[in-house]
Amino acid sequence: MSNNNLARLTLACMLALSGTCSLAQSGNGTDNPDWAEEATPPPPAFSKDRLIPIDMPSYVSIKVGVDPETIAVGSDGVVRYVIVMANATGSTNAVYEGIRCVTDEVKTYARLNASGAWVTQAKTDWKPVNDNMPSRHAQAFARQGGCQSRLATSKQEIIDALRSGQKPGLGKRSN
Repeated sequence: MSNNNLARLTLACMLALSGTCSLAQSGNGTDNPDWAEEATPPPPAFSKDRLIPIDMPSYVSIKVGVDPETIAVGSDGVVRYVIVMANATGSTNAVYEGIRCVTDEVKTYARLNASGAWVTQAKTDWKPVNDNMPSRHAQAFARQGGCQSRLATSKQEIIDALRSGQKPGLGKRSN
Protein backbone atom coordinates (compact mmCIF):
# COMPACT_ATOMS: atom_id res chain seq x y z
CA MET A 1 0.00 0.00 0.00
CA SER A 2 1.43 3.39 -0.95
CA ASN A 3 2.00 6.14 1.60
CA ASN A 4 -0.75 8.25 -0.03
CA ASN A 5 -3.29 5.43 0.25
CA LEU A 6 -2.24 4.71 3.83
CA ALA A 7 -2.60 8.40 4.72
CA ARG A 8 -6.08 8.53 3.14
CA LEU A 9 -7.16 5.38 4.96
CA THR A 10 -5.86 6.76 8.27
CA LEU A 11 -7.68 10.06 7.72
CA ALA A 12 -10.92 8.27 6.82
CA CYS A 13 -10.69 6.15 9.98
CA MET A 14 -10.01 9.21 12.13
CA LEU A 15 -13.00 11.05 10.67
CA ALA A 16 -15.27 8.05 11.19
CA LEU A 17 -14.13 7.68 14.79
CA SER A 18 -14.52 11.38 15.52
CA GLY A 19 -18.12 11.26 14.26
CA THR A 20 -18.85 8.26 16.46
CA CYS A 21 -17.27 9.96 19.45
CA SER A 22 -19.27 13.14 18.97
CA LEU A 23 -22.50 11.12 18.88
CA ALA A 24 -21.53 9.30 22.05
CA GLN A 25 -20.48 12.51 23.76
CA SER A 26 -23.84 14.10 23.08
CA GLY A 27 -25.32 11.69 25.63
CA ASN A 28 -28.43 11.02 23.54
CA GLY A 29 -27.58 7.46 22.51
CA THR A 30 -29.05 4.25 23.82
CA ASP A 31 -25.75 3.56 25.57
CA ASN A 32 -26.28 6.43 28.02
CA PRO A 33 -28.08 5.10 31.12
CA ASP A 34 -28.23 8.67 32.48
CA TRP A 35 -30.15 10.10 29.51
CA ALA A 36 -32.93 12.39 30.64
CA GLU A 37 -35.56 14.18 28.64
CA GLU A 38 -35.35 17.96 28.88
CA ALA A 39 -38.31 19.91 30.21
CA THR A 40 -40.97 19.89 27.53
CA PRO A 41 -42.01 23.34 26.36
CA PRO A 42 -45.73 24.06 26.12
CA PRO A 43 -47.44 23.22 22.83
CA PRO A 44 -46.50 25.76 20.18
CA ALA A 45 -49.07 27.69 18.18
CA PHE A 46 -49.71 26.15 14.78
CA SER A 47 -51.34 27.15 11.52
CA LYS A 48 -53.33 24.89 9.20
CA ASP A 49 -52.17 27.16 6.35
CA ARG A 50 -48.50 26.12 6.70
CA LEU A 51 -48.92 22.34 6.85
CA ILE A 52 -46.52 20.05 5.04
CA PRO A 53 -48.50 16.94 4.04
CA ILE A 54 -47.44 13.60 5.50
CA ASP A 55 -48.04 10.64 3.19
CA MET A 56 -50.26 8.08 4.86
CA PRO A 57 -51.22 4.55 3.75
CA SER A 58 -54.10 4.39 1.28
CA TYR A 59 -56.46 2.91 3.89
CA VAL A 60 -56.17 6.09 6.02
CA SER A 61 -58.95 8.51 5.08
CA ILE A 62 -57.72 11.52 7.05
CA LYS A 63 -55.30 14.13 5.74
CA VAL A 64 -52.22 14.55 7.96
CA GLY A 65 -49.73 17.41 8.02
CA VAL A 66 -47.08 18.97 10.21
CA ASP A 67 -46.63 22.70 10.74
CA PRO A 68 -42.92 23.28 10.07
CA GLU A 69 -42.86 26.19 12.52
CA THR A 70 -43.64 23.76 15.36
CA ILE A 71 -40.70 21.42 14.68
CA ALA A 72 -37.96 21.66 17.30
CA VAL A 73 -34.94 19.44 17.90
CA GLY A 74 -34.06 19.42 21.60
CA SER A 75 -30.61 19.06 23.11
CA ASP A 76 -31.90 15.71 24.42
CA GLY A 77 -32.23 14.42 20.85
CA VAL A 78 -36.04 14.55 20.85
CA VAL A 79 -37.81 15.99 17.80
CA ARG A 80 -40.99 17.78 18.94
CA TYR A 81 -43.76 18.86 16.53
CA VAL A 82 -47.49 19.42 16.06
CA ILE A 83 -49.34 17.07 13.73
CA VAL A 84 -52.71 18.23 12.37
CA MET A 85 -55.28 15.74 11.11
CA ALA A 86 -58.38 16.62 9.08
CA ASN A 87 -61.21 14.31 8.09
CA ALA A 88 -63.39 14.51 4.96
CA THR A 89 -65.89 16.85 6.66
CA GLY A 90 -63.12 19.33 7.47
CA SER A 91 -63.01 18.89 11.23
CA THR A 92 -59.47 18.91 12.57
CA ASN A 93 -57.57 17.42 15.44
CA ALA A 94 -54.01 18.14 16.54
CA VAL A 95 -51.42 16.47 18.74
CA TYR A 96 -48.17 17.76 20.20
CA GLU A 97 -45.65 14.93 20.20
CA GLY A 98 -42.00 14.08 20.49
CA ILE A 99 -39.96 11.38 18.80
CA ARG A 100 -36.74 10.06 20.29
CA CYS A 101 -35.19 8.98 17.02
CA VAL A 102 -32.36 6.92 18.53
CA THR A 103 -34.83 4.57 20.25
CA ASP A 104 -37.60 4.93 17.64
CA GLU A 105 -40.14 5.94 20.30
CA VAL A 106 -42.91 8.53 20.40
CA LYS A 107 -44.62 10.37 23.22
CA THR A 108 -47.80 12.46 23.11
CA TYR A 109 -47.53 15.59 25.27
CA ALA A 110 -50.89 17.24 24.52
CA ARG A 111 -54.02 17.00 22.40
CA LEU A 112 -56.14 19.82 21.06
CA ASN A 113 -59.71 19.57 22.39
CA ALA A 114 -62.92 20.52 20.54
CA SER A 115 -62.85 24.07 21.94
CA GLY A 116 -59.33 24.66 20.60
CA ALA A 117 -57.46 24.40 23.92
CA TRP A 118 -54.49 22.13 24.49
CA VAL A 119 -55.04 19.37 27.06
CA THR A 120 -51.80 18.06 28.52
CA GLN A 121 -51.64 14.29 28.70
CA ALA A 122 -51.42 13.05 32.27
CA LYS A 123 -49.48 9.91 31.42
CA THR A 124 -46.81 10.44 28.81
CA ASP A 125 -44.87 7.23 28.36
CA TRP A 126 -42.53 6.55 25.48
CA LYS A 127 -44.04 4.01 23.08
CA PRO A 128 -42.51 2.31 20.05
CA VAL A 129 -43.26 4.27 16.88
CA ASN A 130 -44.31 1.03 15.16
CA ASP A 131 -46.94 0.37 17.84
CA ASN A 132 -48.50 3.84 17.60
CA MET A 133 -52.02 2.63 17.03
CA PRO A 134 -54.68 3.51 16.03
CA SER A 135 -52.85 6.14 13.97
CA ARG A 136 -49.57 5.70 12.13
CA HIS A 137 -48.87 9.42 11.74
CA ALA A 138 -45.82 9.41 14.06
CA GLN A 139 -44.23 6.56 12.15
CA ALA A 140 -44.97 8.28 8.84
CA PHE A 141 -43.48 11.56 10.11
CA ALA A 142 -40.35 9.80 11.37
CA ARG A 143 -39.80 7.81 8.16
CA GLN A 144 -40.47 10.74 5.82
CA GLY A 145 -37.88 13.05 7.36
CA GLY A 146 -38.48 13.48 11.11
CA CYS A 147 -35.60 11.09 11.80
CA GLN A 148 -32.76 9.86 9.64
CA SER A 149 -31.29 6.47 10.43
CA ARG A 150 -32.56 6.87 13.98
CA LEU A 151 -30.85 10.24 14.40
CA ALA A 152 -32.42 13.63 14.96
CA THR A 153 -31.09 16.04 12.36
CA SER A 154 -31.58 19.81 12.32
CA LYS A 155 -34.97 21.48 12.04
CA GLN A 156 -34.13 22.73 8.55
CA GLU A 157 -33.00 19.28 7.34
CA ILE A 158 -36.27 17.80 8.61
CA ILE A 159 -38.32 20.48 6.85
CA ASP A 160 -36.33 20.09 3.63
CA ALA A 161 -36.76 16.29 3.69
CA LEU A 162 -40.50 16.55 4.33
CA ARG A 163 -40.98 19.12 1.55
CA SER A 164 -38.84 17.38 -1.04
CA GLY A 165 -39.86 13.81 -0.32
CA GLN A 166 -36.19 12.99 0.28
CA LYS A 167 -34.52 12.03 3.51
CA PRO A 168 -31.21 13.89 3.98
CA GLY A 169 -28.46 12.11 2.06
CA LEU A 170 -30.84 9.61 0.43
CA GLY A 171 -32.66 9.41 -2.85
CA LYS A 172 -36.29 10.31 -3.43
CA ARG A 173 -38.66 8.10 -1.45
CA SER A 174 -41.10 5.96 -3.34
CA ASN A 175 -44.81 6.11 -2.59
